[in-house]
Amino acid sequence: MNTKIAPAVSFEFFPPHTEKMEATLWQSIERLAGLEPQFVSVTYGADGSTRERTHAAVARIISATQLTPAPHLTCIGASRGEIDDIAREYWDMGVRHLVALRGDATKGSGSTVAQADGYAYATDLVAGLKQVADFDISVAAYPEVHPEAPDAAFDLDNLKRKLDAGATRAITQFFFDADVFLRFRDRCARAGIESSIVPGILPITRFPQLERFAEMCGASVPDWLRQRFTGLEDDAETRQMIAASVAIEQVRQLQSNGVDEFHFYTLNRSELTVAICHALGVRRSQAAA
Repeated sequence: MNTKIAPAVSFEFFPPHTEKMEATLWQSIERLAGLEPQFVSVTYGADGSTRERTHAAVARIISATQLTPAPHLTCIGASRGEIDDIAREYWDMGVRHLVALRGDATKGSGSTVAQADGYAYATDLVAGLKQVADFDISVAAYPEVHPEAPDAAFDLDNLKRKLDAGATRAITQFFFDADVFLRFRDRCARAGIESSIVPGILPITRFPQLERFAEMCGASVPDWLRQRFTGLEDDAETRQMIAASVAIEQVRQLQSNGVDEFHFYTLNRSELTVAICHALGVRRSQAAA
């Protein structure tokens, strides 16, 4: 009898800004909740631009579901006092998980320099949040190196500092070649990192959008992947089948190499994520069904 334990999964959502997008989000949350994720993260715009919408989404997740929310919190464009107050408010709401990120440049400035009275880097943010309360904190990792890092060694040292400051796990930027993640995991192990390194999986909904995301964050798009989607611009049904096939192939290869945690960048859609999780052995619970 096969008693293999299904991997742990988590999902990322972004706060909607229209009624239609809100309906899509909550339909997706309802469907994905049955997969019993470890947590669901909710993104936070550059310089806190979605603060109220992120907060509202988290509050609804707490009140209307059994899910564990993990709001993103960034430190660019805010003082330590502001960040600490937000963290305390989340704690008072019942939030125990956070995703701590430095954040993107403030709008119109292009600057990622922290305020004089702010947290300068994600490492400082993690340490500060642990002073506020005993949060379970996730941080970001970059298998193909952060675009602003001078080299891979610097980037890896920075990841280790974030984890040493009190973070529980690192969630990677998305990637498409499983070997990219496996080599990175090996480098983390050689650097003495013992925390979980969770692969970030991006199901491909629209290929041009994917290429823009990849350019912004320094992720590579392999030629074989581009070729699989060539000619499908007006064929949404086939695109979805190819996208599911690509992601299932990716996660099964990772699973065969001992990966037992996955984080999905859902883009507020459920269809592909449900299919990929099913292939991993993550199924709706009988209670949910």
